[in-house]
Amino acid sequence: MRYRNLGNTDLKVSEISFGTWAIGGSWGNVRDEESLAALDYAIKAGVNFFDTADVYGNGHSEELLAKATKGLEDQIYIATKFCRAGDIHDPQTYSEASIRAYCEASLKRLERERIDLYQIHCPPLAILQHTDVFGVLDKLQQEGKIRYYGVSVESVEEGLFCLTNPNVKALQVIFNIFRQKPLDQLLPAAYEKGVGILARLPLASGLLTGKFSNDTVFEDDDHRRFNENGEFFNVGETFAGLGFQKGVELSRELQWIAEGRENMTRAALRWILEHESVSCVIPGFKTTKQVEDNLKALEVPGFSMEEKQELKDYYQQRVAPFIRGAY
Repeated sequence: MRYRNLGNTDLKVSEISFGTWAIGGSWGNVRDEESLAALDYAIKAGVNFFDTADVYGNGHSEELLAKATKGLEDQIYIATKFCRAGDIHDPQTYSEASIRAYCEASLKRLERERIDLYQIHCPPLAILQHTDVFGVLDKLQQEGKIRYYGVSVESVEEGLFCLTNPNVKALQVIFNIFRQKPLDQLLPAAYEKGVGILARLPLASGLLTGKFSNDTVFEDDDHRRFNENGEFFNVGETFAGLGFQKGVELSRELQWIAEGRENMTRAALRWILEHESVSCVIPGFKTTKQVEDNLKALEVPGFSMEEKQELKDYYQQRVAPFIRGAY
């Protein structure tokens, strides 16, 4: 395992870390025994950073992380998120009383005294601009409830605004071969300010594994079925904002990235790690096999300058015109 600094903090995090949305819920059938086995495999392989949220399975993924990291609290870093258990457009959701309640509930489920990275969970830009949410987080940090704080954002505009606050230490962004817009302004600006980048949805909800066909059917409780068009939350969180059929078509055109890199999954993760501004990539998982496959991205060859340019041109010409939602 290789490690990178999370921005200019004192946290060194595994280049491939993991998100726990899938094991919490909204990604189809999953069993706790399998989730815990996968977490154990990851930890033994050197993964020391996991991202979660209070709404993943209504706190279930936080509880699973508590079990998996028992006794390892000083070695395994956990990032969690808040606000989406309430009305994200209501300023009261970001009041000091509300944020303290969210924080205490997460600490209890995680069975920890401090959260390593506490993130606002994709709030509207107006909330960031017109509430004292950062001031409340400053208080929690001073009290030792949280170590650092950051923001999970949907758009480049939101990310750039967050960078105006010197105490924001990390941004979590959708970044993958199908979602390259952050490369133009956001990633360079974050790197210059020493703000860590967590690359979420690195496989575009599975499109970049190359395993889906036009006939693939997802389970009823899988967001890839019920949120394909942004019916319940931001459309960018599902297939990076692409419609499923278009995404399958585009993924077929990208099969060449697997040549010499074993499969598309490993190639797609490797591409993200080619960017020094990225602190870590946080794919999701439901099985030990998926964890193992993702970690092998560390072993495959990188991309040549010609390949990187080809992927940039491909994104601009073939992908960007079909991405829906503000990003």
